[in-house]
Formats: sequence, structure tokens, C-alpha cells
Amino acid sequence: MAHLSGEERADYVRGMFDRIAGRYDLLNRIISGGQDLKWRRFVAQVAALPAKGRLLDVATGTGDIAFEALKLAPQSQAVGADFALEMMRVGQRRRPFGARVSWTGADALALPYADESFDAVASGYLMRNVVDIPRALAEQWRVLKPGGRIVILDTSPPPDNILKPLILMHLKFGVPLLGRLIGGSAVGDAYRYLPESTQAFKSPEELKVLIETAGFGDVRYKRFMFGTMAAHWGVKRKKVGQT
Repeated sequence: MAHLSGEERADYVRGMFDRIAGRYDLLNRIISGGQDLKWRRFVAQVAALPAKGRLLDVATGTGDIAFEALKLAPQSQAVGADFALEMMRVGQRRRPFGARVSWTGADALALPYADESFDAVASGYLMRNVVDIPRALAEQWRVLKPGGRIVILDTSPPPDNILKPLILMHLKFGVPLLGRLIGGSAVGDAYRYLPESTQAFKSPEELKVLIETAGFGDVRYKRFMFGTMAAHWGVKRKKVGQT
């Protein structure tokens, strides 16, 4: 699971999301107490998409971030990219925005889009799952227009405080149990990956440094849900040495 690397990890993640696609939205709503929609709405807000701008939602899943962006900027264009095709098929059937998103099967490490072709690039729960974070960030920098915004939503290792033991217990036992109760053993097994990958992921400050190193400026972040969720955002600037 979280200890896997390279193509083996990528294949596992792709298969996991394809298996749980039909129950993914319901599980997220229950596990987060409905807060996940607020986090995605926050992502769409700080993306600051122009009225007729173009958004790329990487690891779009069933399209929640793309949908929130279309609500805020109805005349904009949203492109959803993911390598888990079953997730996007679920999103295509969702109303009223499923038919408005341009869905694309894509690898986050080799995006099939032209340089500087998007006004904003957003992702939800991508960076924790990719095998090469700097490369994923470089691809998003490449397809983003100068001055455009990157926004990243992902889980975060619990901060060291009095709540950490309770949070870890919930992640290790509560989340997989909810998965099994709602979606059966296959879903429960898939949701064991969530706490493992969360604890092994970068801290918000570490991810901030990686985003800055990739060429983004004015990078900030905000934590949610007792510090176990974080949204990062920044603006594309020229890399050091570029003319």
C-alpha cells in the first residue's frame, strides 16, 4: 500500500479508486461529516478563476472541484484529468455539471496539454498518491499561464498535540471500519490506504517548500479538520535563472 513505489504504487492507486468509484462520494461525505465539499469549495475560491477562464482539475475523480469552479464562474471551462477512468465515468453522470466538464484520461506526471494553457490548476488528493511530487508540480507549472494559480488539497499528518493519539486511532481503525460498513470488504481494504498514506505524507510546511522550489511564489496554506487536511495555493512565477 503506502510502502509501494514506482509503477507498482501507481497501479495500486488506480485500481483502488476504480474499485471504490461508485461509493467514493458517499464515503467522503460520511467520513468528513460533510466538510469535504466545503474544502473543495475553498479550493475553487482561492483558484480565483477569471470569468471566462480555463481550469485544469488534476486527479479530478468524480469532479467536485471542477463543479465548484463552474458554480463560481459559470462561463469558464473546466477540464478534468485522472487516470482512474471509473471515477470520471461516475462524474460524467452527475448533474448539472457532469456534461460541462471536459474529461480526460491523463497521467499527472505527463499531462497531455500545451504549455501555459490554463488560468488555474487545482488538485484534490493527488500529491499524496503520486510517485514523484516534484515532477507532478513541474507539469502543473508548465501548463499554467504566468500569474495563474495552483491550488492543492490533500491530507496532512496529524500535528503533535493532545489530539494526535485520538486522530491516529480514528484514521487506523475508524476510517477502514466505515469503509467496510458502507461499501463492503473491498472498500474497507482500500480505505486502509488512506491513514497509511496520510501519515507517510509531507507536512504542510514541507509541501510548501516543494511548491516554492517548483517555481511558485506567494505560497500559503490553510489547515482543516484538526490539522489533518491542508489546502496550499500559490502563483506561477519564473524559475530562478529564467529570462
